[in-house]
Amino acid sequence: MKPFLDDDFLLTTPTAKELYQVAKSMPILDYHCHIDPKEIAQDRRFENITQVWLGGDHYKWRLMRANGVDEFWVTGDAPDREKFQKWAETLEVAIGNPLYHWSHLELRRYFGYEGVLNGETAEEVWQLTQEKLSQPGMSARNLILNSGVTLLCTTDDPADDLRWHKALRDDESFPVKVLPAWRPDNAMGLEKPDYPAYLERLGHAAGMEIKSFEDLKEALKRRMAEFDAMGCRASDHGITQAVCRPVSDEELERVFQKGVEGQRLTQEEIEAFQTGFLTFVAGEYNKLGWVMQLHYGCRRNTNTKMFEKVGRDTGYDCVLQGVPSLKLAEFLNLLNDHDALPRMVCYSLNSNDDDGINSVLGSFQDGTPLGRVQQGSAWWFNDHKAGITKQLTSFANAGLLGNFIGMLTDSRSFLSYPRHEYFRRILCQLIGGWVENGEYPADGKALEKIVKGICYNNAVEFFGFPLEKV
Repeated sequence: MKPFLDDDFLLTTPTAKELYQVAKSMPILDYHCHIDPKEIAQDRRFENITQVWLGGDHYKWRLMRANGVDEFWVTGDAPDREKFQKWAETLEVAIGNPLYHWSHLELRRYFGYEGVLNGETAEEVWQLTQEKLSQPGMSARNLILNSGVTLLCTTDDPADDLRWHKALRDDESFPVKVLPAWRPDNAMGLEKPDYPAYLERLGHAAGMEIKSFEDLKEALKRRMAEFDAMGCRASDHGITQAVCRPVSDEELERVFQKGVEGQRLTQEEIEAFQTGFLTFVAGEYNKLGWVMQLHYGCRRNTNTKMFEKVGRDTGYDCVLQGVPSLKLAEFLNLLNDHDALPRMVCYSLNSNDDDGINSVLGSFQDGTPLGRVQQGSAWWFNDHKAGITKQLTSFANAGLLGNFIGMLTDSRSFLSYPRHEYFRRILCQLIGGWVENGEYPADGKALEKIVKGICYNNAVEFFGFPLEKV
C-alpha cells in the first residue's frame, strides 16, 4: 500500500517518475485566473485560512452544501473558525474528489502540514495556519513568488480603469508580470436588464457616449488600445454555447436598439447580436495579436432562489448537455472567410464535446506555429484526474499533444497553484504509461521537450508573452 500523498503521488512507472522531475522544475505561467489585481498590488495579508481558502471558493461551497451544511456556515455570517470546521468535516468524506487532493497539497506546500485534515484535526490545522499566515512570506505577493509563478493574467472588464495593473507595472519590487485579460461578457449582455447602465459605465471609461452598435464597437476599440498598452495578450468569453447567426448591419442595429430600450429579445435576436459582437472583437484581436478564449457549455445560476439570495459565482452552475460542435465550426468558418480568425482556445464544460471540438479545430489549422486554434485544458467540473486524463487523451488522439498550452489555474485563491502540480503529475503518468507500453520511444530528449512545452514553453509562445522559454 502506498502512503497517502507521497513523493510519487499519482506516478506509478519509472518513466512517469523521471518525467515528473522535469515537470517539477518548470515555473508556472497562469494565463487564466480570477485573482483580484488590487489584492496583489496592495500585497494583501490574510487573517486566517478561511479568508484565503474559503472566501469566494464555490468549489468548496458546493461540497459543504452537499454535506448538509447550512448556508450560514457557507456564505453566511458564521465566524471564520466555525466555517473552517464545517469545511474540515466535509473534506473528511470527499474521497475521490479533486478537492481532497488539492486541499492536502496546499496544506503541505504552503503550511508544511503532513497530516490529514478532518473534523478532529481542524483545531491543530487552524492553529498552525494562523501562525504561518502571520509570517511575511505568506502575503499575496510572496505566495505567488514562492509558487514559482512568472506571469499571471487576471480577468478584467473593458470598463475597468486598470489602475491596479498600472501600479503593478510601475512597481519594480515585484518581479512577477501581472497582465490584464479582456473579459467583455457584460458588453455582450444586451438581453440583461442592467445593460443600459453598463453601457454608461463603459462609455465613461472610453470617453464617449454609446448610442448605437457602431458606438459600442468604437468604445471597445478604444478600451482594447488601453488594455494592449498594459500588455494584454488574451481575451476570454464566457458564453452559454457556441453561436453563429450572422445578420446584416442594419439588423444588428435594430436588435441593439431594441435591447437598449429594454424590450424582450428573442433567442434568435440574442444569438444574432452575440454573433455580430464576437465576429467584431475576433477581428480586432487578430489585428492586435491577442488570443481569443471561448469558455462555453455551462448553464449558470440554475437555482433561481439561491441566485436571488447569494448572487452569481456561488456554486449553482452546471454542465450544459447537448452542446453542438457544428455551431463552433460555422463560427470559425465565418471568421476565417473574413480573414479575422485569431489564435483561439476553445473550452467546453461538457467533456463529451472533446472529440467534436478537436475535429473542428483540426479543420482550421493553417501552418501557424503550435496551431492557430487549440482545445483548452479540462476546467471547472472536469479538472480532476479522470477529466484531465480524458482531455489530454482526446487532444493526443486528434492533434499534437506536444503543442498543447497546458494547465490554467482558473481560481480566485492565492493557494491554488498546487493544481499545476496535480496536472503535471497526471500528465507525466499518462505519457510515462505510453512509453512503458511501447507506444512511444524512450527518447529522453524528445520527452523532455514535450513535457517542458506543455508545462510552460508552449504557452509562452502561443500567447506571445514577454518571457523566455526554459
